[in-house]
Amino acid sequence: MNINTRRRPRKTGAFDSDVPKNNGKARCAIYTRKSTEEGLDLDFNSLDAQRESAEDYVSSMKHEGWACLPDLYDDGGFSGGNMDRPALKRLMADVEAGKIDVVVVYKVDRLSRSLIDFSRLMEIFEEHDVSFVSVTQKFSTTDSMGRLTLNMLLSFAQFEREIISERTRDKMSAARKKGKWIGGMLILGYDLDEKGGRIVVNKREAARVREIFDLYLERRGLIPVVNELNERGWKTKRWITKKGKARGGKPFAKHYLYSLLTNIVYTGKIYFQGTVYDGEHEAIVAPEIWREAQELLKKNGQGKNAGLRNKHGALLKGLIHCVPCGKPMMHTYTIKKGGHRRYRYYVCMNAQQRGWDSCPSKSLNAHEIERAVVEHIRGLGTDERLVAETVRQFRELSEKRRQELDRERLAGEKELKRMHSKLKNLVSDMNLGRDNQSLDTARLADLQDIIRSAEQRMTQLREELIAVERDTLDSGDLVRALAVFDPVWESLNSSEQSRILHLLLDKVGYDGSTGKVTISFRSLGIKELARGGVGK
Repeated sequence: MNINTRRRPRKTGAFDSDVPKNNGKARCAIYTRKSTEEGLDLDFNSLDAQRESAEDYVSSMKHEGWACLPDLYDDGGFSGGNMDRPALKRLMADVEAGKIDVVVVYKVDRLSRSLIDFSRLMEIFEEHDVSFVSVTQKFSTTDSMGRLTLNMLLSFAQFEREIISERTRDKMSAARKKGKWIGGMLILGYDLDEKGGRIVVNKREAARVREIFDLYLERRGLIPVVNELNERGWKTKRWITKKGKARGGKPFAKHYLYSLLTNIVYTGKIYFQGTVYDGEHEAIVAPEIWREAQELLKKNGQGKNAGLRNKHGALLKGLIHCVPCGKPMMHTYTIKKGGHRRYRYYVCMNAQQRGWDSCPSKSLNAHEIERAVVEHIRGLGTDERLVAETVRQFRELSEKRRQELDRERLAGEKELKRMHSKLKNLVSDMNLGRDNQSLDTARLADLQDIIRSAEQRMTQLREELIAVERDTLDSGDLVRALAVFDPVWESLNSSEQSRILHLLLDKVGYDGSTGKVTISFRSLGIKELARGGVGK
């Protein structure tokens, strides 16, 4: 996480204008803390001594308009290693409510002994224009030297976070090489050990996993096995998180079955950075059975490059999708007995993975839908009203997409803030030296991976928003593109025709329950085509 240490512009460089005022006064909150309860029952204890010193300092600044607030923020018997302190929580709530201008402490470590927590508190003070003063250490963010010291402390806090991250990655790497389980999604056949840190065999699920491998080797295909498993009512791995949320327990699909069949964990191994290590967990599938399944999968074309070619001239491959299921429609073909002619189809992925009865669209004659889409594009060029309606629909969809992206961005920012807070709390717990350090390390690594993925998604969202806002379309662009499209279409080969459709179209939707086809365009592709971009 990056910490913003830049302060907001000040009105002047004078000391008295550096502290926000309320009716000409700087409202000062004094915070005191003592780690143990020893001596707190005395008439004059450590908390009283800290408060008296802070009050004297505030009194010395009376000429600057400083005045103590009557509220007591005293934490007696609470460690400074974390922020789980009642008085500190009240203090921060009042800071966020705008009731405080200056926070005064006897020493910096009274506020926090954790550099990471201290940097977080300084961020909140900074956000609400609250100054911070340590009486005995001459530390104050109301002057330039204090702000320089603060920036140095925050830099060390960032360094500490990076060191923790590096240590975590090193521990994960070492744990993997030793065959240890370091967290992640549980898989069918295993449960997490109650003590944490390792997985143990679930005998009932393990028997099912072995039967799934046997079924695949018997049926020789993923779809027949998926259909059989769903007919039996078998589900994917289901477990309850520590927060009480249910995960998994869904019907089998083709991609999940493929993932199960290729998971080397079932052979008692661990895969890490291109190398296979012996795992601490017990194997539930014999190595020879697993290898036989991998060979069959490879033979059936379930490798990494499967489906990348388009040698049968599927013009709408990658464009057409099933509207009711929200899934892509895949191109396929059949050859009838006694003939050599191929009959091409687009089949809904949902129907392909979960069975024919799961989708109202099922399949669609490829030649007919491709011809219908091309004729629709050609027809636009002769009807001004259709052109205007197409442009209107495009702009409407663009605005809808912009709003969706903006909502996701706002939700993502809120979730990132929550995860950063969770990360700091976990680091704080680890600093306190809790018993299960290996489990905490795994959780920390998982949380950092989630945050990294979320931050990458936020970057993508910002880029998409910029692209949508720039992505405009007018009638002139569309008319010029159609004028180029019609005369040259028949002279193009299938790969060139496919390129033109992918240039023009964003998506083609098919609803098998109504027979309705919807088409959405790409403005950038239309502009490129309008400039004559029909070459290879």
